[in-house]
Amino acid sequence: MLAFNQRFKQAISERRDRDLLRNVVPIKGRNDRLFSHSQHCYLNFSSNDYLGLATDKTLMKEWQKGIDLYGNGSGASPLVTGFSQAHQELEQSLCEWLGFERALFFSSGFAANQAVLFTLLAENDLLVQDKLNHASLIEAGLLSPAQMKRFKHNDLSHLKTLLDRECMVVTEGVFSMDGDLSPLTEIKSLMAHQGLLVVDDAHGIGVLGEEGRGSCNYAGVQPDILIVTFGKALGVSGAAILCNQLIGEYLTQFAKHYVYSTALPPAQAFAICRSIDMVREQSWRREKLAELSYLYQVKLSDFCESINTLTPIKPLIVGETGRALHIAEQMKKQGFWLTAIRPPTVAKGSARLRVTLTATHTKDQITALTKTLKSVLKDSK
Repeated sequence: MLAFNQRFKQAISERRDRDLLRNVVPIKGRNDRLFSHSQHCYLNFSSNDYLGLATDKTLMKEWQKGIDLYGNGSGASPLVTGFSQAHQELEQSLCEWLGFERALFFSSGFAANQAVLFTLLAENDLLVQDKLNHASLIEAGLLSPAQMKRFKHNDLSHLKTLLDRECMVVTEGVFSMDGDLSPLTEIKSLMAHQGLLVVDDAHGIGVLGEEGRGSCNYAGVQPDILIVTFGKALGVSGAAILCNQLIGEYLTQFAKHYVYSTALPPAQAFAICRSIDMVREQSWRREKLAELSYLYQVKLSDFCESINTLTPIKPLIVGETGRALHIAEQMKKQGFWLTAIRPPTVAKGSARLRVTLTATHTKDQITALTKTLKSVLKDSK
């Protein structure tokens, strides 16, 4: 016991000494564009609720309706009695929207990503991943029986040197810390139908493509496996793996994250169905995001820290951890909640403010944000 405690204390102390300690911050009420913390009100620019559906009253009523119909929880795993009519209707809705034969549901994108890599890879398989893939994918690759190689971020030349045999290539559609897109068209072409292309589109689904179909639709690519999450642009929670019938059946039989986990609450599945309808039908949400994104980029065009992206994720790369923390703290004093992202989440020397825009923000709020950011960035140099 003493040896364990000593190790834990030392690791926490080392992280604190390097300004890398993370803290849980309770907010009061909803995670909306405005929220309260410690008796102060903040404009929220750290949410992944890109389309503003997490606090949408219509969607809230649909979830409440789902509870009335199905109760609070699923009560069992999908292969026992946990798979309901609501889950079946959600699978049909997702497959019709995104063009796949099967959809399997998971409690989180982390679980879905790990289920794919743990289940589908065997000894002597080759797994090739983008260097900046999410931690769930990298960890799963390291723990899988396959040989894993990582290519430099979005570097097609490097990727090409690794494709010496049939393999599984895994990339994010939109990278969560940089907000940039994967070159999916070129990756698909390089693979020449050799192996499986897996795309985690957690931050692209709902935001990009026709009717919000995501980064793959935007690039004109149909991957072999698509992972989408419901807790970002769709405003609810959970995730799905979309695939063909064969892979779907294999995952159903062998994916432990699926077989041995309690199914999503059917009321939640019911709400996600309505969320998909809203994403498809309410294109004004994406149009509003595009307007705000353009305004934000114009206002900060003279600042080298600001990275131009096609997504609502707008990183301000400031380099050193101390500077990132200082800027975040100064912004909070002015009423703007921005999160400093530090190693090990991002590479050493690339600490940043991860600014995220949502369809609930106004142009006046973007103008106020950028005006304050300019002042704080200048003072922090």
